[in-house]
Amino acid sequence: MNKTDRLLAIVLELQRKGVVRAEDLAARFETSVRTIYRDMQALSEASVPIVGEPGIGYSLMEGYFLPPVSFTVEEAVSLLMGAHFVEQKFDPRYQERARSSRGKIEAVLPEQVRREAANILSTMRLLSFDSNSPGTKKEKERVDTVRQALLDAKKLSFHYRKSMADEDGTRDSVRVVAPYGLTLVGGSWMMIGHCDLRGDLRHFRLSRMSKLAITEEGYQRPPDFHLHAYKPVDDRNMHVRLLARSEIAEQIKESRYFYLEACEDRPDGLLVTLRVRQTEEVMHWVLGWGAHIEVLEPESFRNEIREEIEKMRKRY
Repeated sequence: MNKTDRLLAIVLELQRKGVVRAEDLAARFETSVRTIYRDMQALSEASVPIVGEPGIGYSLMEGYFLPPVSFTVEEAVSLLMGAHFVEQKFDPRYQERARSSRGKIEAVLPEQVRREAANILSTMRLLSFDSNSPGTKKEKERVDTVRQALLDAKKLSFHYRKSMADEDGTRDSVRVVAPYGLTLVGGSWMMIGHCDLRGDLRHFRLSRMSKLAITEEGYQRPPDFHLHAYKPVDDRNMHVRLLARSEIAEQIKESRYFYLEACEDRPDGLLVTLRVRQTEEVMHWVLGWGAHIEVLEPESFRNEIREEIEKMRKRY
């Protein structure tokens, strides 16, 4: 952080906390107490009304307020929750920016609005995966790499492992992709880009990537591609119908399962319709309900379930 940014941050910190010791400011901005003393002198010379009390700390003269920004309680809550979400899900660079933004937002809030916003925020919580888990850390590193490739307009190379094998039985491949955008879907990061191997737009889950690297090859994103307007082609043309027992009906409805197309209450249970590309996509989900669910159609999927159950029976 350069001196100009630090001086502004000090003013915001004083505005947010009221009274702050030089030692605490030094720890907050990772500098020496002597540097903080010089910063206070510079702020005073710039006509910022700093008040210093020996043994207590620094504060701003009553009535001084910077900058003239006004937020409602609802606006403040929205901004603070958004910053918290970025802290949870983005890479370290943006995590730090989010923390800094949150501090600035809190600093410019009038005391009453700040208290009301804090009260509301204490009743809400954004849940995420453990940010310290190896998988989450790796995904955030990949987000940082993809984001840099997007900024530099450079292609990416990586090894990719699909969730299901191709017709030839392969699941792993090496890809070179021109990234067009990043999106967070169901808590997982997805990259959209033009794949050299397939010669078309494809979606890639960052958690399935390895050996991700930015290449020296540049690219130009098509002028007619807009990430926020883009909708992938829906090629889930197969319908799977299941009958679930009444005792798990509410659990299925509340699951918000991606492939869930429709539910219909019937006297003998819940009629569930899934829409898939291939039955392998929902095999584990169906088996997870055990005897509480029955496949009605297609018949080929009923046979697949029988075969899988038989394999399980032999294993046990």
